[in-house]
Amino acid sequence: MECRDIINTLAACLQVSGTDPDLAQFIQILLGVLIVTMAPLIIVILLIWVERKFAARVQDRIGPNRVGPYGLLQSVADAIKMILKEDITPAGADRLVYNLAPIISMVSVILIWAVIPFSPIHIGVDLSIGALYFVAVGSIGTLAIMMAGWSSNNKYALLGAFRVVAQLVSYEVPMVFALLVPVLIAGSMSMQGIVEAQRGMWFVVLSPLAALIFFISTQAETGRAPFDLLEAESELVAGFNIEYSGMKFGLFMAGEFVHVFTNALLIAALFFGGWVGPGVDQIPALGFVYVTLKATIFYLFSLLLRSTLPRVRIDQLMSFNWKFLVPVSIVNVIVVAFLLQVVRALGLAPAADLANDFIANL
Repeated sequence: MECRDIINTLAACLQVSGTDPDLAQFIQILLGVLIVTMAPLIIVILLIWVERKFAARVQDRIGPNRVGPYGLLQSVADAIKMILKEDITPAGADRLVYNLAPIISMVSVILIWAVIPFSPIHIGVDLSIGALYFVAVGSIGTLAIMMAGWSSNNKYALLGAFRVVAQLVSYEVPMVFALLVPVLIAGSMSMQGIVEAQRGMWFVVLSPLAALIFFISTQAETGRAPFDLLEAESELVAGFNIEYSGMKFGLFMAGEFVHVFTNALLIAALFFGGWVGPGVDQIPALGFVYVTLKATIFYLFSLLLRSTLPRVRIDQLMSFNWKFLVPVSIVNVIVVAFLLQVVRALGLAPAADLANDFIANL
């Protein structure tokens, strides 16, 4: 039985042992949900350590080195510290919205993991509209930040939330247009189908411009440097989360780290073949190694940008998006779609199909 059928095997064993089929199915679904939910929460501990060590190396420092070997347990210690801190709700704040915002922020990122293909046989749910699901669920995080800024009853938090509307929503436009390119080439909105279509050639070779636009847009979506205007300390003190403390603040921070790595996974899946690599057909578990390695490279590159680039002004950020990224992404989609239609209408060989896609991006 296939590797992904470990949970299915357990459900089958429960049914054979006389367990009610509905209960067995419920247990099967529950285990799948727990795996998808717990994986990001565990990984975030390592992501925080990697970022702090990487930033320290760039800045000629040592970084965390006290708690555990090489400081590996520093994130665990910080999490315990945040849990033990006093939970304060500002006077005049909308308590319900204020408390829901950090939860929604974290959940919106975790939900994306349900459609990320980690190998030919390891995926939470292979939705036929996986790409659309990613766009829809990913935008919920913007709503969470807006909720946090509005409900805090603080002018700096509210101003930071307004910047969310200007920045994150704006950069979703070129991101969606860039996402359309692999969807058009693969002829599928399924994330697994898009990865499968890259067995012959990665889509970054066919459409490097779309890959670049998608990467820039995801950097802005996560609010990382040089696009970290949501929490610009020199202008907004701490931004939308200024009134949050304890584990509520920790959820926002953890959500940001997981979101960056999630975007790295999506870039790997959409443009760099995802789990595609040598020996995957014989050993499907290798796909997990390939996609994780590719995502780690993009994650480290994102950290390098954050550690080296200065913050841009809000007017520069918006001008770059609406005057450059959006027009270029629209033209890119139109040209790729036109050439794909022409090539397929003429019945040309797949090689000609690939060549035309590449020419469209020159």
